[in-house]
Amino acid sequence: MREFTINNNDAGQRVDKFLTKAVKRLPTSLMYKYIRLKRIKLNGKRCDIKTKLREGDVLSLYINDEFFDEVKETDFLCAPSSLDIVYEDENIIIADKKVGLVVHEGNDCNADTLINRIKKYLFEKGEYNPNGENSFSPALCNRIDRNTQGLVICAKNAESLRILNEKIKNREVKKKYLCVCIGKFKKKADTISAYLLKDEKNNTVKIMSEPTKNAKIIVTGYRIIKENDELSLAEIDLITGRTHQIRAHMAFIGHPLLGDGKYGRNIDNKKYHVKTQALCAHRIKFDFLSDSGILEYLNGKEFLSKQPWFVKKLFIK
Repeated sequence: MREFTINNNDAGQRVDKFLTKAVKRLPTSLMYKYIRLKRIKLNGKRCDIKTKLREGDVLSLYINDEFFDEVKETDFLCAPSSLDIVYEDENIIIADKKVGLVVHEGNDCNADTLINRIKKYLFEKGEYNPNGENSFSPALCNRIDRNTQGLVICAKNAESLRILNEKIKNREVKKKYLCVCIGKFKKKADTISAYLLKDEKNNTVKIMSEPTKNAKIIVTGYRIIKENDELSLAEIDLITGRTHQIRAHMAFIGHPLLGDGKYGRNIDNKKYHVKTQALCAHRIKFDFLSDSGILEYLNGKEFLSKQPWFVKKLFIK
């Protein structure tokens, strides 16, 4: 028999959601069966999968030891310690991710990811210990591509993660990007829309001017900040956040990103000796329009990344 005492990071979750995270080896079908058979109890009584957990609750599991992990995963300790923190408090970290670093572990099982670097940093500070948590670990609230520089928000606790996920969904966290596009724009500022269709197999997207089956609408705002004879430095307002939206949408209107090997033009990339897309998630502003609980103090605050590499390389002489 194992018991979980619900802490602050566990509270507010449904019983089934908590168990899925806390006992990962337990198949979902068995979990439901054990709840029906009262082999999983809440505070000594029968529970329902939809019951919301409260701090101090005790969840008792009368199930085989084989379903429990004896040692929590600590792969993050293998990650490098290098981390560029723009802002930190008791609830969140805003990190400036470098080009080439992935945010989450992929199929290559490489432990060097942004989230693992953050976990290691918090572990060494004594703010995170996986063996002291039942179901929560620090989590990223937004993500950017490997070869995109820029700001990523990490929640240190479950309440901050819940609030930020809701605020991002409701566009109460404003994110803007800088990029270098090929060519000069006729309109120096505009909001454009199209339709995006994902190709999961090839990890690409296709942009179309007319709606089609399974395609999703995309809306992108841009403002030209600087330009020369061949290049434009644009600030992008990502009004809808679809896969590869900025890169694919700019290419669709005839102004692909410099350095983009997937949607760009190799002849231009070679000319400027640029091998990765000139794109940076450079600005985050918290613009809460509704209750933001423990994160109310962030309302109105704005954070900037370091100057992207491509600004100095291409526009500062």
